[in-house]
Amino acid sequence: MDAKYDVVVVGGGAAGLSGALTLGRARRKVLVIDAGRPRNAPAEGVHTYLGREGVAPLELLAAGREEVTGYGGEIVTGTVETAERLDGGGFRVVLDDGSAVEADRLLVTTGLVDELPDVPDLAERWGRDVLHCPYCHGWEVRDQAIGVLGTGPLAVHQALLWRQWSENVTLFLHTAPEPDAQQREQLAARGVTVVEGKVTGLEVTDDRLTGVRLADGRVVACRALAAAGRLTARAGLLAGLGLETEEQEMAGYVIGTRVPADHSGATSVPGVWVAGNVTGLTDQVIAAAAAGVRAAGAINADLIAEETRRAVAARAWAHGSQESYESDEAYWDARYGQSTQMWSGNPNVMLVREATHLEPGTALDLGCGEGADAIWLAGQGWRVTAADVSGVALERAAEHAGGAGVADRIDWQQHDLSVSFPEGTYDLVSACFLHSPRDMPRETILRAAASAVAPGGVLLVVGHGGWASWVENPPFEAHFPTPQDVLDALELPEGEWEVLVNEEYERTQHGPDGHPGTRTDNVLKVRRLR
Repeated sequence: MDAKYDVVVVGGGAAGLSGALTLGRARRKVLVIDAGRPRNAPAEGVHTYLGREGVAPLELLAAGREEVTGYGGEIVTGTVETAERLDGGGFRVVLDDGSAVEADRLLVTTGLVDELPDVPDLAERWGRDVLHCPYCHGWEVRDQAIGVLGTGPLAVHQALLWRQWSENVTLFLHTAPEPDAQQREQLAARGVTVVEGKVTGLEVTDDRLTGVRLADGRVVACRALAAAGRLTARAGLLAGLGLETEEQEMAGYVIGTRVPADHSGATSVPGVWVAGNVTGLTDQVIAAAAAGVRAAGAINADLIAEETRRAVAARAWAHGSQESYESDEAYWDARYGQSTQMWSGNPNVMLVREATHLEPGTALDLGCGEGADAIWLAGQGWRVTAADVSGVALERAAEHAGGAGVADRIDWQQHDLSVSFPEGTYDLVSACFLHSPRDMPRETILRAAASAVAPGGVLLVVGHGGWASWVENPPFEAHFPTPQDVLDALELPEGEWEVLVNEEYERTQHGPDGHPGTRTDNVLKVRRLR
């Protein structure tokens, strides 16, 4: 499996394969993950599927798999254990064998579980002569002796429904409520026999159902038994994404649980769609397939919208000069808007090295960007104020902090540091790579940063010492101060500060082509004595 896909489809039934086929034809990179245990496998055929009437379930799926792979889709056998949202956008899906893949969008078509009535031998006959849907199986048992196993308030409704396919229908009340007078009249009028007492087993001869056995020893002849269990959506893997199921009703009675979604299959979690029986409990195979197509169209449209937004931002960045932006905020919003993740998501190595052994207190992170440094500090026990000029970056950073469980320890503030500055004093003030291709009074900002350090606190300034090794033609002129230049520019009062670190260092970094290169950075760390 490749590691990254446009869409991962979880579940390879009619809904999942139809969605994957649609996405493949839309030239999307698609992976289908399927456990290979379709709900309808015991059935002899799929019915009311126009053009494929009576096709064996596994034959239909085999044809669907061939069609999906014919358009470039990939299919693997496995069970998805967990799904989680990635900090930089998209999702990570972990399979039962420990492998993992990433995707920009998820289509979940995992279907449902039939929680069958607790009657001996019933589960073994499921899908063969113990049936659930008259539209799927009624024709095949027409004019035969059909029993209906009563297990809930819809038992009378089920018996009257099955009466359409046979005049010989028996309602076994079993655990269902006693029919009222009106219901008794309806059953009698339609010639449905009502049998009192609990069902304790099935009579089977030559691997064919022949009767239903009751607690009092009676056996009622029967060639097919309709049994309705509770329908439970297979949605465990969605729990990690914050998606919960809800009850679905029929005629005012709960028949099971489903994953709520809109008409297109979009859930309350952006980027996650559902289709088929996981959200529509009573959908037949053809309806599930249609839902997969509908969801796939919505997913493709969503991806197109995101790709268009990125392209517009990239075009504006490529064709507009730095001066064409009316403000630093607009410039950096456009810069961050080019992708869902601009930086690696890891804290700066020098911050980690120099702050790990500091006693956690209050910290100010200047130019926090997407929040990796602030989140790391909060995770170490600091209470952090994080400032940046870009609202896009701050919104992204706040989302990442929520995912890391430290949202309550970080105060995100939007500041153009050349105009406004966070209030208060701090035990640690960090300014890592506070550079800009636009005019920025960096020395003035760093002097303000020093003023914000509380007595006994630390100021940490990390910056680039030059262009990276792979940059042959710098895109703009830039001055890269040495750590001594930074120290001199701070104009720290003599006797009030102690220099702890003043050094340059070289690090390895991969260039745009993926090959490793080097760049020189510098770090200045000073402590305020009083």
